[in-house]
Amino acid sequence: MDNLMTRQLDLILREGGVDYEPEFELEVNPSFLDTKGKTWLTEIYEDLGGQGELPLLQKLKFDFKIKRNLIIWDDELHFNRYRLISLRSDLYSDFNFQFTEGVKRVCRTFEKECLKAGMQERIWNGSPFAKSSFGKASEPADFTQNGSPGWKLTAYNDAQMDLQSRIHGYKIFRLYPYETLMTGGSLKRLDQLLVNPKEEQQVMIFNWLMRKLDN
Repeated sequence: MDNLMTRQLDLILREGGVDYEPEFELEVNPSFLDTKGKTWLTEIYEDLGGQGELPLLQKLKFDFKIKRNLIIWDDELHFNRYRLISLRSDLYSDFNFQFTEGVKRVCRTFEKECLKAGMQERIWNGSPFAKSSFGKASEPADFTQNGSPGWKLTAYNDAQMDLQSRIHGYKIFRLYPYETLMTGGSLKRLDQLLVNPKEEQQVMIFNWLMRKLDN
């Protein structure tokens, strides 16, 4: 568990007594990606400004697996204009992902939080692979030219994970800081609740998550 949020979720799942697997890795079977899937990914890649051969992940990492459900925690870096571009693909209307509309709304509302966390060179510029795929970065926070190849690669890889998890027979659930739960008569953000949840809040979060998986 590489951050406080996932460590707390791990504790909540363990205390809830559910059978789960933390830090699950899914090996991608290339033969599962058909022509339609490649078309979706190609369109997303090109819409994000991708250049050259379509890059495909060989292994996907998720925070938790519960039966055929995969859970991943998305931090602030996942919510911006580039993720919004990926979510406009027909992939999301055809597969009807449970989180699509919520994540679109968060991308429109909280890009400023992504900017606060994502202007460091290693994040904004991304890896050398991000540069080779999406071109040279503009100055941090400058979207008038090429913008951020690091952010673009994250958005593209998120779309890959969404598609590949589904065609491998899993249902993906994306949790994020800006979800709200009612507690003590008011709405609280999920990330705030997870910092140091009381026992009754742990139970509430566990029950909320189990209901989400059942929907």
